[in-house]
Amino acid sequence: QRQLVQSGGGLVQAGGSLRLSCEASTRTFNPYMMGWFRQAPGKEREFVAAISARGDSTYYADSVRGRFQVSRDNTKNTMYLQMNGLKPEDTAIYYCARANGNVVGNLIARPENYDYWGQGTQVTVSS
Repeated sequence: QRQLVQSGGGLVQAGGSLRLSCEASTRTFNPYMMGWFRQAPGKEREFVAAISARGDSTYYADSVRGRFQVSRDNTKNTMYLQMNGLKPEDTAIYYCARANGNVVGNLIARPENYDYWGQGTQVTVSS
């Protein structure tokens, strides 16, 4: 049984918006840092954004800062990624993930520090 279930994504024109959701069981979601990663064809999985367990700290890759916003609702065990101003280079499969323990600093952006992953959802941005 998958611990993280994603929804959202799809096809959008450049400049458009999409919202991704990631729902988990209570034991999987709280009190853990959660993150979003993406992987484009032929490329390695890369960090997109992360949010602390209480939602009071957020972290972003330089490529998405100012356009994407990560949030979470701990009462619903759900994390969100609001993506605005989408660009063709944002096209990728997006994954949500749960951090494994106390992940801080540079460790936040490294996928090997996340132990549970969503099934992935395709985001395609046309030019």
